Amino acid sequence: IYFVVMQSAATPTAKANASSKQLLRIGSRTSQLAMVQTHAVRDMLLALFPDELEFEVVGISTKGDQILDVALSKIGDKGLFTQELEDGILEKRLDFAVHSLKDIPTTLPPGLTIGAIAKREVPNDAVVMHAKNAHLTLATLPHGSVIGTSSLRRKAQIQRRYPHLVFKDVRGNLNTRLRKLDEGLYDAIILAYAGLHRLTWSDRITQVLPAEEILYAVGQGALAVECRSDDAQLLKVLSSLTDPETAACCRAERSLLHALEGGCQVPVGVCSTMTTTTSSPSPSPSTDNNNTTTTQRIRLRGIVLDVEGVKVAEGEVEGSAQEPEALGQQLAADLKHKGATEILAEIRDKNIQDSSE
Repeated sequence: IYFVVMQSAATPTAKANASSKQLLRIGSRTSQLAMVQTHAVRDMLLALFPDELEFEVVGISTKGDQILDVALSKIGDKGLFTQELEDGILEKRLDFAVHSLKDIPTTLPPGLTIGAIAKREVPNDAVVMHAKNAHLTLATLPHGSVIGTSSLRRKAQIQRRYPHLVFKDVRGNLNTRLRKLDEGLYDAIILAYAGLHRLTWSDRITQVLPAEEILYAVGQGALAVECRSDDAQLLKVLSSLTDPETAACCRAERSLLHALEGGCQVPVGVCSTMTTTTSSPSPSPSTDNNNTTTTQRIRLRGIVLDVEGVKVAEGEVEGSAQEPEALGQQLAADLKHKGATEILAEIRDKNIQDSSE
């Protein structure tokens, strides 16, 4: 584990007033994408509290960053990309950390909480083709084409839809994965649209996979801020970052994953959308016609697959956005009834067996 400390930019006026500002230390993984995401959150807070706060960004290498020669599903996903950052928060070396929400386990360590969930980027998966295949799609790639992904969720869904493709693990940060693609180790790789967009590499995207075909990971595309649960002052500051629609949808998704007892590295896909309707009462002499009622509902879809994409449990629920966790639990119960528990148990048993060999 190593640290990289970066001071936030300060104007001459800010430097002069530095003593009156509260210094907050933000934890981040050290990859280029993680730093871009962390600085985006820092900049949002600086814009909201220019006279009250200043920041240091502290980069920390996590277990998931260090172990690159083993498939993620075989390492075990409990805090794979978060534990070292969480330790820093609990030990008060950090005030909070910025994560990709999809990397945060659904059960947090005692004393920690998610203080904010920022507005979500497009959550879909994206295909990046090798230059020789730039004119093709997954459907039109030649038989036996090699697709790079370490995600069981992506592999299972794509294999189910496009059985003519072959899959090979690809690890490392986005820069490393793209380099391996360009070197010809893969015919295409599958990445999150959000990461490529945040790094301004959208021009590398060949195909965006619609959620109607390939459901995305729980929390994918959303940034979350984790902090100590007893830091009331900081929680009040961080709450200004939360996007209510994103937060409600992601709470439903995480509730589903938690109820399934799944982790970040199991083949569970989701798609959530919120709709808002406004209705007015029927006109009458005794009714104030200016009164309107706003109703928000979440539609949550979910899928659980075995690694080959053969055994599948999928379903959909819809309900009030005021109770997102209840929706997730409702869908989990439906998926369990359709065989999800057995599918996930088989995957866990296989990973345990592979790890012991």
